[in-house]
Amino acid sequence: MSEDFPALVSTEWLAGRLGQPGFRVVDGSWYLPNSGRDPQAEYAAAHIPGAVFFDLDATSDRTSSLPHMLPSEGNFAAAMTRLGLHDTDSLVVYDGSGVNLSAPRVWWTFRVFGHQQVAVLDGGFGKWRREGRPVESGVVRLPPGRFSARLDPAAVRDLPSVRANIGTGAEQVVDLRSSGRFQGTEPEPRPGLRGGHIPGSRSLPFTELVTSEGTLLPSDRLRETIQARGIDLSRPIVATCGSGTSACALLHALHLLGHRHAALYDGAWSEWGSREDTPIARGSGP
Repeated sequence: MSEDFPALVSTEWLAGRLGQPGFRVVDGSWYLPNSGRDPQAEYAAAHIPGAVFFDLDATSDRTSSLPHMLPSEGNFAAAMTRLGLHDTDSLVVYDGSGVNLSAPRVWWTFRVFGHQQVAVLDGGFGKWRREGRPVESGVVRLPPGRFSARLDPAAVRDLPSVRANIGTGAEQVVDLRSSGRFQGTEPEPRPGLRGGHIPGSRSLPFTELVTSEGTLLPSDRLRETIQARGIDLSRPIVATCGSGTSACALLHALHLLGHRHAALYDGAWSEWGSREDTPIARGSGP
């Protein structure tokens, strides 16, 4: 796997490589439960030519009551093999949110299982369509691939480690949900969750990492936006959100900035906010 493969690519870059051997496009669209959108139906109606659909819900750990928990190595390898992907493939992931909602989660999932040759499409499907680039309908089905997976446990945090971190402050916890959800003034999209945030965490809504056109902020503005929230880029960071999806937008941005000490709290607020034994803070402060 080559580390030289870019983590972010333009629509022009992608258009010039469509159909090349060993090059695959992945539609990783997913939306919040209250969005009223069906990503699989939207994919079938229109997608980038040749793109396969990565079903985030179906590819997660189906034995967990929590959404989007990482599957086992074996289950992920089997799912990607069924999708027709190979260890040697170079991948470009996009979504249709217009704000980079889920493509970074799919990007991170491939990387956490050892597949380095994966990029996010800057501006996603919205930018692709605005530029009048080709789309196709239907479902792309490829012959089975050969895909293997090995989890990097250092890239994942669980509830006990996040709970312990409240006392030590060894890692900065950054919450990518909206400000209202962080403060506890806006209802959660999933029933049964308390409002607020993990004590000591900082708020950085993932939508602030993109421009009005849906493209990622330039590196200097990315760095300024992150630091303006009181986040020290020289220290370790743990990203969290509602279900471990939008938090990966920060992990992707940090990767582009050269920050290599970042991890995901996979259970996220779906786990923390559903329990009675986890401390919760409210308001705008950490």
